[in-house]
Amino acid sequence: MIRQRTHPAATLRTTRLEAFTDGVFAIAATLLVLDLTTHDLGSVSTDVQMWSALGDMGYLFVNFALSFVLLCLLWMVHVQQFEHVARVDSTMVWLNNGRLLFVVLVPFATNLTTEYSEFVAARLAMPVTFFLAILFSWLQWQWAVRKRDVMLPDLTAADAAAYGRSSLSALIIAATVVVLAPWIGSAAFLLFLLDGVLTRVLHGRGD
Repeated sequence: MIRQRTHPAATLRTTRLEAFTDGVFAIAATLLVLDLTTHDLGSVSTDVQMWSALGDMGYLFVNFALSFVLLCLLWMVHVQQFEHVARVDSTMVWLNNGRLLFVVLVPFATNLTTEYSEFVAARLAMPVTFFLAILFSWLQWQWAVRKRDVMLPDLTAADAAAYGRSSLSALIIAATVVVLAPWIGSAAFLLFLLDGVLTRVLHGRGD
């Protein structure tokens, strides 16, 4: 049985949480390459056959690069958030663990999307996984804003809300990707290119 050594309302420094989160992101990003290394090229005896076999892996390379870039973006959001988060409580820790739960599922979801792209459930694997990771990231920031005096002491209420709108932009786009993915596949992730535009729109409405 795990003993509760501190009061449930106690706060903690962020150092160990950040280190743990960085490690999980690094492992998840590294595991993505397993899809490439375990792929069977078939019988290859000439350069022409080798180039042809590599060409057949095109969709695999695209999904690998896409998942890697999206993981990097999620990690960057984490870094930006914790530039301002001074302390965390148990709720913040578990919201962060919720985000990491879906981060570690990214390699599996990527493989599912690549290997079984003819099925709707498989085409939804990556979008749903990233949506849930982004959702927990947004919830984590909302909780920090709620406890702003303790967790975000260097931010004004206006600045904290502005960061929240940036997270909301990513969440809206992720939800849209989930809706479109069954029809257009991984191409739906190109919507994240509009994140900057939507963020500015949300900032405008918040002012």
